[in-house]
Amino acid sequence: MKGLFITIEGTDGAGKSTQIQHLKELLKKRGYEVKLTREPGGTRISEKIRKIILDKKHSEMSARAEALLYAASRAQHVEEVIKPALKRGEIVICDRFVDSSMVYQGRGRLLGYESIKEINDFATGQLEPELTILFDIKPEISLRRIDAKKNGDRLEREKFSFHQEAYNGYRDLAKIFPKRIRSVDANRSVEQIRDNIRLIIEDLLRVKE
Repeated sequence: MKGLFITIEGTDGAGKSTQIQHLKELLKKRGYEVKLTREPGGTRISEKIRKIILDKKHSEMSARAEALLYAASRAQHVEEVIKPALKRGEIVICDRFVDSSMVYQGRGRLLGYESIKEINDFATGQLEPELTILFDIKPEISLRRIDAKKNGDRLEREKFSFHQEAYNGYRDLAKIFPKRIRSVDANRSVEQIRDNIRLIIEDLLRVKE
């Protein structure tokens, strides 16, 4: 089987990190080589850009600058990590990808889906995941989990209305890309979410193998 690109999306505090580890273990037990990575970040250069984007001291950052920094980080990430891993036949699991920019900058920052899609198509060479697992949980619940006002980064500390728009954006994308994006109810137990993801992955592998 050739490499597979899987992305994990959802608002902050949705419980993605725990499930990503479960997914990695599931795939490795089945004999696959798995590459875990994240955005913004994943490379030395991209991690430096991440620090600039999320630094709480950078409150003056404009919406367009923010969007372009995400795209720049993503361009390096795709070129240095994601594409090489896919060429090696690995399964790449990425915590966030273009969908995050679509909802946080496109809808949350009011830049529009089309403009964000355009700059990210350029940044990634139009790379798209075969599957996106969306953790569907309302922001009033997810933000409570991380106590964003106390511990959050620059974006996590944004007004609730910003996070609500991002959540609405994710629901938009799930309707726009129903074949790629599979929603998972993230309000349930860790075990229930894990089992739901396992079924989704098994469906994907049956088609790809």
